[in-house]
Amino acid sequence: MRLILLGPPGSGKGTQAQRLVQRHGIVQLSTGDMLRAAVAAQTPIGLKAKDIMAAGGLVPDEVVVGIIADRIEQPDAANGFILDGFPRTVPQAEALDALLKQKQMKLDAVIELRVNEGVLLERVERRAAETRARGEAVRADDTPEVLTKRLASYRDQTEPLIHYYSDHRMLATVDGMMPIEQVTEEIGRILAAVGKSGSRAAKKASPAKRSAKAPKAAAKTAPAKSAKTAAKTAPKAATTAKKAGKSPKKAAKAAPKKAPKAAAKAAKGTRKTSAKAAKKRAKG
Repeated sequence: MRLILLGPPGSGKGTQAQRLVQRHGIVQLSTGDMLRAAVAAQTPIGLKAKDIMAAGGLVPDEVVVGIIADRIEQPDAANGFILDGFPRTVPQAEALDALLKQKQMKLDAVIELRVNEGVLLERVERRAAETRARGEAVRADDTPEVLTKRLASYRDQTEPLIHYYSDHRMLATVDGMMPIEQVTEEIGRILAAVGKSGSRAAKKASPAKRSAKAPKAAAKTAPAKSAKTAAKTAPKAATTAKKAGKSPKKAAKAAPKKAPKAAAKAAKGTRKTSAKAAKKRAKG
């Protein structure tokens, strides 16, 4: 099972991803974690990413795609994966499509967790206030100001992916404002439907293959059978033809012999009749 979870910061993607990992035995692939792991392992692509990050630059898409290509071939990703933080833009989505096609893989679903941004900001403000009330320091990335910037970035860069995957008929939307358990159940229903549609497509494909073979088999056997039948019947037809050829010859031979005999008998009968008639006339 290969999935992408979309949604703005605070939509609950991380929570739902962990539940999917536990339920389906798949791995969650975070681009940040993968980059750090590749750098630590000093792979060729990791060393390239290290140099770029050390210079303060953004890691280009082709490098990220290369890291993903290496990661999804590892044994723990054999059952599938959830991509976290990638793709973020339409060009990245297109690069991912090309990668999966090259590896003869496909995404099973793209699930969007749709939330109310105003409610998200209220949650962050409340959480920050509670943190201060406990006398604890508020995380620098957990403030309404930071969240506002992240939401704006999401709308500009990532939200177009919703239209991209919708056009490809892969997008399913879940109300991320529901309680966590309900969101989990809804995602489960979506994945179950995807699994059923996949199995139906496989079943439909099987008869098609069988029917495709049938004409070939018929084409092979039909000429062979007809040839055998013709070979068997040909001698009989020849014999019949010979017999038919003989009977006219016999008739032709018999006709000349029988005709003169019949004519002779008829002549004798006529002579006898005429002789009797002459005797009667003499007596009288």
